[in-house]
Amino acid sequence: MEVPRNKWLVGWRAAKANLLPGLILQALMLAVLLAYYFSPAFKELLQILAEKKARLGFLYSGVSGVVAGSFIPELMRVLVFQKGRVNSSNWRNLMFTTPFWGYMSMQVDFFYRLQAQWFGDEATLAAVIPQVLVDQFVYTPFVAAPLTVWAYEWRNSGGNWPAGWWKPSYYMDRIAPTLLANWVVWIPVVSILYTLPETVQIPLFVFALALWVMIFTWMSEERPTTG
Repeated sequence: MEVPRNKWLVGWRAAKANLLPGLILQALMLAVLLAYYFSPAFKELLQILAEKKARLGFLYSGVSGVVAGSFIPELMRVLVFQKGRVNSSNWRNLMFTTPFWGYMSMQVDFFYRLQAQWFGDEATLAAVIPQVLVDQFVYTPFVAAPLTVWAYEWRNSGGNWPAGWWKPSYYMDRIAPTLLANWVVWIPVVSILYTLPETVQIPLFVFALALWVMIFTWMSEERPTTG
């Protein structure tokens, strides 16, 4: 029983370690929400980003995801942990994270569009609550979290597909613990995102993505490999 408990503690430790930056991010997102509804100038700025996203479509979400999920976390790793020195591992990381987070951001963009069609695009409880619930308790545990865990374990094991990835025991052992850190960061964030029009959700989503990738990277490096 000790090993599963320790693996759940990895998620709890990651959530606690990133509580302060998570709260800062959520405060900034709340400030963005208030500025959008009460500052005409800021709303106009976000509308410019929304128009650019509408023109570029999934290309916008893909490129934004690469910047937020790949380049920014790797740059922080170099500046904070490597004291400004770039090494070969940074280039290997970029070769993995660039296509992965580009794809995942396009997937999220598609999912947000579906949510807007299913539940509406208005800032009402009837529209926002089901979007948050479906996002965090359907899409995240059954799509986003498994894909991310599988991909990172594939990378960390040198290109070997994780053994038993389809088994319930694998899910409880590897994937479920990551949900703790995910919910701490993302439930407040998506609650804010879904009160905004769908066209501006992705431009703001990428800011939160950078933090989550740093959290998940820390968790994947802390988690022991399977034998």
